[in-house]
Amino acid sequence: MIIRKILTVLCGAVAILIAADAVAHETGDIVKPNFEQAIPNLPGKSLVAVEVVYPPGGASAPHVHAKSAFIYAYVVSGAIESKVNDGEVRVYRSGESWSEPPGASHSVSRNASKTRSAKLLAIFVVDSNDKELTTPVR
Repeated sequence: MIIRKILTVLCGAVAILIAADAVAHETGDIVKPNFEQAIPNLPGKSLVAVEVVYPPGGASAPHVHAKSAFIYAYVVSGAIESKVNDGEVRVYRSGESWSEPPGASHSVSRNASKTRSAKLLAIFVVDSNDKELTTPVR
């Protein structure tokens, strides 16, 4: 009888930990490399593209971009709320885009929806030796 109670409590604790871990992952973003190529006529520069997928309610932590990176961002699906440098918080919808200057600070980057996923394609023109495209703000 006591063993059954202990097993029940342990199973419940494991279920809670698994659920908490799943929720933590659902609130972040998923960044997937898409393309990387040196730019032949711009020595020392590369073109790098990444897909950023935001689950419902997901967000990126505040971050800064590489000091050499000029960025073009295109919303593939859904709606993304963004704030770059001292600009206003703005919602960009599927098919809309914006650019970010080198060294931009990105204090807000999140899915504008709590119920639907959103996807962004970010294209960086960056110094080829800049491998850290984003650095979290602490």
